[in-house]
Order: sequence, then C-alpha cells, then structure tokens
Amino acid sequence: MKILIGITGCIALYKVAELVSSLRKSGNELKIVMTQSAEKLVSKDLFSAVGNCEVYSDSNAFEIKNGFIPHTELSKWPDVFVVAPATANTIAKIAHGIADNLLTMVCLAHDGNKKLLVPAMNYRMYENAATQANLQILRDRGWWILEPSVGHLACGEFGKGRYPENELVREAIEILNSEKPLKDMKLLITAGPTWESIDPVRIISNRSSGKMGYELAKMAVRLGATVTLISGPTNLSVPHFVNEFIRVESAQQMFDAVTKKFDQMDAVIMAAAVADYTPIDISKSKIKKDSDELNIPLKKTIDILKYLGERKKDKILVGFAVETDSLEEYAKEKMVKKNLDMIIANKAEAMGNDQNNVIIFKRDGIVKRVGPDEKGRIALAILSELAELWNRS
Repeated sequence: MKILIGITGCIALYKVAELVSSLRKSGNELKIVMTQSAEKLVSKDLFSAVGNCEVYSDSNAFEIKNGFIPHTELSKWPDVFVVAPATANTIAKIAHGIADNLLTMVCLAHDGNKKLLVPAMNYRMYENAATQANLQILRDRGWWILEPSVGHLACGEFGKGRYPENELVREAIEILNSEKPLKDMKLLITAGPTWESIDPVRIISNRSSGKMGYELAKMAVRLGATVTLISGPTNLSVPHFVNEFIRVESAQQMFDAVTKKFDQMDAVIMAAAVADYTPIDISKSKIKKDSDELNIPLKKTIDILKYLGERKKDKILVGFAVETDSLEEYAKEKMVKKNLDMIIANKAEAMGNDQNNVIIFKRDGIVKRVGPDEKGRIALAILSELAELWNRS
C-alpha cells in the first residue's frame, strides 16, 4: 500500500513517529509532507529514518525537477492519504481551499476518495462551532474524520481532543484501502465461549478464545459490512469500528441476543462455541468440598444454529464444526441437518490458538481448504466465500 502522510504542527505529532514506523514495518511504501510548524517541533530526519522514506516540506514546494511538480505528483501518488495529526488551522485551510503551504496544496490537488483526517487539539478548539463546521464540510467532501479521544491533553486540560491510539489509525487505513464486497450487508457474528454457572464461583465452559470470531468481525468491517458482534466472555479487545458489540455470558443469553437481532440481518456467522449442556440447578451459595464426588445434573441448551436454520428464509447462515474425529463427515452432516449455506470445519486443537486450518463446505458442493495460516487470513478466506454467496443472492 502507498500511504502519503501529512503532518501538522500539533504537539501530538511525536506519536505519529510510531505510526510511521509500524506502517513501514508492515511493508507499506510511505511518503511524508510536513508543515513548517511541524518542522519546528520534530526534524524531517526523524520521520525519514523511521519511515525509510522521502519527507517533503515547504522548502520543497517549488523544487521542480524533470517535470516533477511536488504538490501535483504527490497528490496523485498514494493509495491512502492521511493527515495526522490535523490542527484546527490546517482543517480550516483544507475545508476552504486555502493552499498556502505544500501540504494544503497537496490536499487541494488530491481527488482520491481514500483520505483520512485525524484531528488533535485542545478540546475547546475542537468543540468550537467553526471547527465543527469545517469538519462537516470535509465529511461531505469524502474525508473520513477519525474522532479524537477523550483524555488528558498536552495543555494540561481534560476533554475531547486527544490524538487516538495508533492502532485505531492503522485499522482505519486498512479499512480505507480494502475492497468492499460486503458493502450494504448487515452481518451478525458470534464469538467466544459461553459460561454455564454451577454456583457463584464455578462454571462449565470450553477452550474457545474467541479469536476466530473477532478476526471475522474485524475483517468484515474492512470489507464493508455493518457488523454486530455478540461475544461470550473473552480477554480480547473489541474490534475497532464494529457497529454494535454485545457481551453475553450463558448459552441462554447468547440465544436471546442473537434472536433479538436476527430479523435485522442479511447474514449470520455463528463462530461462538456455545455450551451444549448447562446445569439444571444453579447453587446460590458456593458448593463446599465436603465429599469425594460431586454430581451435577445437566440439561441441553437451546440449539441456536438449528433454531436459526429453521427460520432463516433468505438469510445467509454460516456455522462452524469443531471435531476431534471424522471432521469432514460430521461437518457436512451438520450443514444439512441445520440448514446452513456454509460451514467451516476445524479440529479441536485450533481452539485458543492464533492459527487455524479449516475446510469450507458450501451447500452447492464447493469445498475449499485453507491453512494452516493466521486466523486473520483464515477469516478473509471465509468472508470471500460469504461475499460470493451475497453477490449471487
């Protein structure tokens, strides 16, 4: 990916050095344009070193060599154009077509639709009606405005104006640069294990980490879907830019949350490892260790996937099969029995790991083997098959 980064004179620009470094390490090709105010705070050499790239500033604005006109050539070069951090002054200039430095000249000449603006400033400057009006102008012209965070600011005050975490900025760049085969799809994804309470301190659960479902949610957002993620208990951070995140604990809570949202969705991916059994009675007090044996009567939980399959109509329904034996046989049987459009079969040892090795079965007989690979790339392969079903329907 070719990324052009415009850096303005905000104290938060020191954080952009880490952004530049991480983007370079990910294999992206970078170019940087700094304003005069930014140069007063940090040297061009620092960004050139961490980004292994050319850094331009006002001193280069009219260095025309062999037909290379800096502002026009730079404006045509990137796949994604990012201004970070963006001061109130630069935001105002871009909004009103003022081109009095190299960066604003590039902004005026750039006619791409993959452009990201990351404001950072004092909260009163950010909330000022003039700044908000300028940001709305830029939104209307196709800029993605990444809202600043709320927190302690460099000036010592507290409020909304803090430069967001670079992880968020990197994900926004990935979303901008990704194709959108799932555009307009409303997609529900479930993830993680469920906890079935025995008493106030003990549970029945499984080894699911939730990583597969969370990667599916992250990648689906990149591909243009509006994603609702319903998750059992995990230690994972909520994927950035999902439309809605719902945390549940038990199989019954998972069922209630899924069925409440089901009618609003175009597709559902049931990646959660929902418990098959739950205790008949939950002790209100901690069970004491008084005997050598403890018998806990269990009852079946509601089969969410089967329930959805009986009611799905024209919705796309995707399930997972986790087995220790006869994986392919059980997966194909489950797909038919539960009326699925697609099922992803993986062995039990993949649970909790960062990598997976799956077989994708579709109702039309197509079989695709993916992996071993990282779960992010496995998720992309699954979503590619989902996109094929979506665009066919």
